Amino acid sequence: MSDGPTGPRHTDSPIIETRDLHKHFGQVRALAGVDLSVPPGITGLVGANGAGKTTLIRLLLGLTAPTSGDVAVFGAPVSRDAAGLRAKIGYMPEGSCLPRDQTAADFVAYAAELAGIPPAEARRRASETLFLVGLHEERFRYLGDFSTGMQQRVKLAQSIVHDPGLVLLDEPASGLDPAGRDQMLEVIDRFRGFGMNVLFSSHLLDDIEQTCDWVVMLDGGRLLRSAPLDPPADGAAVSVEVFDDPLPLVAALTAAGIEVTHADRVVTAVSPTEDVFVAVRNALAASGSSIRAMGADLSSLEDVFMAATRESNG
Repeated sequence: MSDGPTGPRHTDSPIIETRDLHKHFGQVRALAGVDLSVPPGITGLVGANGAGKTTLIRLLLGLTAPTSGDVAVFGAPVSRDAAGLRAKIGYMPEGSCLPRDQTAADFVAYAAELAGIPPAEARRRASETLFLVGLHEERFRYLGDFSTGMQQRVKLAQSIVHDPGLVLLDEPASGLDPAGRDQMLEVIDRFRGFGMNVLFSSHLLDDIEQTCDWVVMLDGGRLLRSAPLDPPADGAAVSVEVFDDPLPLVAALTAAGIEVTHADRVVTAVSPTEDVFVAVRNALAASGSSIRAMGADLSSLEDVFMAATRESNG
């Protein structure tokens, strides 16, 4: 990739911010009061079909306007200069969009030229980017002859050929077999080395868990969770499911200096220095909580998502 990024790379500031974001299509509520502050890195956008993922991506690109609320990328309001901002962003749509009678090299080079890159440099970048996604040998084949997995990689290549600071990927693993999914996720993970920030949507939670630093969860247009995906560092974790209100246990653990998260009736305690099982046992006694289950924290992103959905729906 080139040495000249088209958007901020190494920054501690949020890459994406929204405030009280609403989007309606007629009587249909696509997004409702979404407040986000997404840090640099690779972020997963999780939700069932119809959760609002694609709508959020379109709002970030300035392809549709919010009903109300604010959207900012790289600290700049999208409404101020959507076209200028799109020059700093790469976008891979979910649906099929490739011309069957063009070669991969021609298509990706054309995408680079649309971003303002001179033709000779666009051809060079197209070749380099297709090599990155594993299609260098196939770059002169017609797109109509490509498999679904190869077409997805071409779409990925055109989204990064202009070296954007942020890449928005809408269901990049859609339609891929397990091997193709693994290849796609491996390429996305390599973007870290180029300093690219990524937001990619998926309803496949394993893909998000395998690749991302941060997760944003949507359900029915509402924000369920926006949080890091980092595993507990240098410490043990224990999850406890209680029969009743988890807050007394949360309070007892917090008072003991234990880091705590909870979703629904599942409380997770993390401590890098204390014996976390002993701390949880003492907190259970102090709070009077009755436990349904307890064990080392092996909860998956799916567990967290389902618990957050249940809690949101009451």
